[in-house]
Amino acid sequence: MQSNNILTREISTIDKTLLIAKLMDGFWDRWLAHGLVREDLTQVRSSFVTKEAWLKSWSELAAQKMADANNLKLRNDKKGAEIIYRIAGLYYQLTQWLIPENNEEKQQWLHSSLQSFSAADQISGIGTRYETIEVNDKTCYGRIRIPSDPKGVVIIINPLDSAKEELFTYEMDFVDSGFITVSFDGPGQGQTFTDEGFKATKDDWKQFVDNVINYAHSSFTGLPIHLFGTSSGASWAIYGSCNAKVSKTVSVSPAFLDDSIRLPDYFLERTSYVLEKGEIGLLPSFENLTFRNPVYLIHGKKDVMVPDSKIYGLFDQLPVEKTLIEYEDEGHCCNYKLPEIRQKAAGWFDNKGENNEL
Repeated sequence: MQSNNILTREISTIDKTLLIAKLMDGFWDRWLAHGLVREDLTQVRSSFVTKEAWLKSWSELAAQKMADANNLKLRNDKKGAEIIYRIAGLYYQLTQWLIPENNEEKQQWLHSSLQSFSAADQISGIGTRYETIEVNDKTCYGRIRIPSDPKGVVIIINPLDSAKEELFTYEMDFVDSGFITVSFDGPGQGQTFTDEGFKATKDDWKQFVDNVINYAHSSFTGLPIHLFGTSSGASWAIYGSCNAKVSKTVSVSPAFLDDSIRLPDYFLERTSYVLEKGEIGLLPSFENLTFRNPVYLIHGKKDVMVPDSKIYGLFDQLPVEKTLIEYEDEGHCCNYKLPEIRQKAAGWFDNKGENNEL
């Protein structure tokens, strides 16, 4: 009986996701910002009426990208091949992402994504290490990218519904600016969820953020450690900014604990699969934090998930070394300004002054 209930629930969640994906343009903002090719989306979007159609469309596009990347590699165009391998990995991420439950099918597609990113890493001019940390006796999986002569470390804290590979453009921008990037799948995320079955609790996420910071501090002694996060990842970046080992933090559209903010049903149902039973929320409370380090808040004025009043209230809580930047025409996560934000963040991280403008 329990198995039947889970199956019914999964189908319902998938159907809701498909409907939103087909009808709402804003659904795709996140994926377009992270590297989805708009022409590819236009090609397949009308077919998203069933789970099978979604899986077929994205997996076939991913396979074609892999073939294209292989051809570029044979022609010794390593830079071109690298980016196409990563886009293929993103499309495999989209394939697995639709499936909310941790099952063999989801695991298969996620590992196809990991293989695509591994192919890119192998021909990249930037070194990549695959590391793990322990949280509550369970393994969290990470990827570390190390440019020559690094000037600092940027820990990328991903939103709950994202895997570390999805945010590869963040890695590229910070690495190109001379920063080591540290990105782990936390409890309920990506490889940590599929391979370990590690679901999320708020306490485990506190330990996760602390342990990632400790890992970076011990692995890259003497380099300043910075945090960069969006949405729920931005909220945990705010939490991490209180750690004495952190230098600076950029928080883009931090999410808040607020019952009055109505999230889409498909999103709430999806997150229920990655939360431990009885866990109703996965965001830190900002009320009792001891702020100590410079923080930049980034807010989109058209954000329907994060009201202006919440951002202004948080800003008032932060220490003197703080700045708020608002984009009039951006929504949640300021997706279409993210390349600009990352470039400005890298410049601010590199600036030895503590409170200079982005």
